[in-house]
Amino acid sequence: MNSSPSVEVERGAEAPLATTRRSPHEIPGKAYGWLSRLRSYFILDPLVWVYTLVMGILALPGGLFDRSGRRLHWFSRAWSWLIMKTILSPVKVTGLDKIDTSKPHVYAVNHGSALDIPVLYVYLPFQFRIVFKKELLSYPIVGWQLKRSGQVCIDQQKPTNSIAAIRSAVKSLKAGMPLVIYPEGGRTPDGEIKPFLPGAFFLAIKAQVDIVPVALVGTYELLPMNTYHIKCRPLEMRVGEPISTAGLTMRDMEAVSVKVKKAMEDLYYAPTTLST
Repeated sequence: MNSSPSVEVERGAEAPLATTRRSPHEIPGKAYGWLSRLRSYFILDPLVWVYTLVMGILALPGGLFDRSGRRLHWFSRAWSWLIMKTILSPVKVTGLDKIDTSKPHVYAVNHGSALDIPVLYVYLPFQFRIVFKKELLSYPIVGWQLKRSGQVCIDQQKPTNSIAAIRSAVKSLKAGMPLVIYPEGGRTPDGEIKPFLPGAFFLAIKAQVDIVPVALVGTYELLPMNTYHIKCRPLEMRVGEPISTAGLTMRDMEAVSVKVKKAMEDLYYAPTTLST
């Protein structure tokens, strides 16, 4: 696993000032200066917001009559395609060709950026639903789109409020609809994979479907938290081997979580050949 080098300090000597930690998939020698910032703030960011507004408005009529969310998935994919073409960040996909995508799986994805969602919508070539936090419902247009398109809303503060959504998600999985989850529960603040939430794989075990680990490489460096500076760069989507839940029960949840996290870390921290 990628980790920061330790700094030894002689006894009695003044501790050195903290240095900025390198991103796990930073491109050596690549700098993003004021030209990159100007491009992001005055071109890329406004275009992304325009796409969100326009596609959200266009999706309104379809959402009123599409309880299944299949039509809204198409709008989400079109919105994502526009974003990916705009931000000039090509994606290399590996491992997906080894997955039987005709079967419903739970895709466990690391969460490094707000732009993870467009990557998934463009490069997972099938209908799926996403488990998301209740807080996202407060976002204009985005919240409405999530609610109307059949995504699974989880209230992390009061899990009992999510029982109906969980039952619906299990039913959808058994009926053949794949599910995407972020087992870390939110975006990473430093690019490292964080501990998984307790019960992250409840749905997979309950529905007895395989879990597929997916590592998005470079999205944290593309757009980390607390910034609007999109740093155009190549990305990777690495798809791992399915992990079976056949015959497992809730007592096996912790062991499954450890296994999936190890698989995701192996994918995420593997050397990359990405360059500009």
